[in-house]
Formats: sequence, C-alpha cells, structure tokens
Amino acid sequence: MKKLLSGLAIVMLTVLGSRAADPVKTTTGTTGSVVYLTNETFKQQVFNYEINKEWKYAGTLPAIVDFYADWCGPCRMVSPVLEELAKEYQGRIIVYKVDTQKERLLSQNLGIQSLPTLLFIPVTGKPQVAMGALPKEMLVKAIQEVLLVK
Repeated sequence: MKKLLSGLAIVMLTVLGSRAADPVKTTTGTTGSVVYLTNETFKQQVFNYEINKEWKYAGTLPAIVDFYADWCGPCRMVSPVLEELAKEYQGRIIVYKVDTQKERLLSQNLGIQSLPTLLFIPVTGKPQVAMGALPKEMLVKAIQEVLLVK
C-alpha cells in the first residue's frame, strides 16, 4: 500500500486462514449485501484520493473493502465469509468489494499489490489493512477491535 495507504499509519493484521466460493454480485449495502465498487463509486462512497491528501472516509458506517480478482484462489476463499459478515452485521457495517482486474486505476492509485487485500475503515480514525484470506474469527476480531462494532 505504498502511495496512499503507507502514509496513513496502517497496522498490519495477521494473515491466516481460508474458506472457498465465488462472490455473488449485488448492489445494496443496508440490506446486508456486499456492495461492488468502481473507481468512481469508491471516490464517492469511501475516499476521494484525487481531492484529499489526508485520509477522510466518506461513509457513515464502518466498512471493509475487499480488493480481489476472480482468478485469485484466496479471494474466492474469503468471499463467502465476507458475505456472511455483511448479513450478520447488517446496518452496522458495509462490506465493499473492488475487482482489481476491472478497476486497475483504483488498485494502482492505492498501491494494491497483494490479493486479497482487506481495508478495515472505522468511521473516524485511520484505516487498517490486512492481506490474505483471513478466517472468520480474525475478521470478527477486526470488526470488533478496529471498526469498534460489537
């Protein structure tokens, strides 16, 4: 996360675990579904890196952003877990997904080099990043400790 995220005092979370399945594409966030972002919607809903030099989250709920690719095995492993968490934490967090193959400009501007890369964004404060397919227990721990959602 060289360009943008390295300057945000990001804490690396432990990389562990695995699960498997393909993502199901939906477009709603408040219903407990995963929200798929483009470069433009990322700038509107998460962070406009073209305007802001300092981190400024645009959302109102804590969020997880999953940077993935369809060909990535570990990405397919973590996808169903994120789908579960989107439902379990409905109305308390938003789970976003960014297809790095389709959104190369966004991935490049954020310095995404490893997949999956998960960005944990509290409503206030700095985001934190984890790389790899984390097990559900680690994701829940990050939701509770980083996003401050019980």
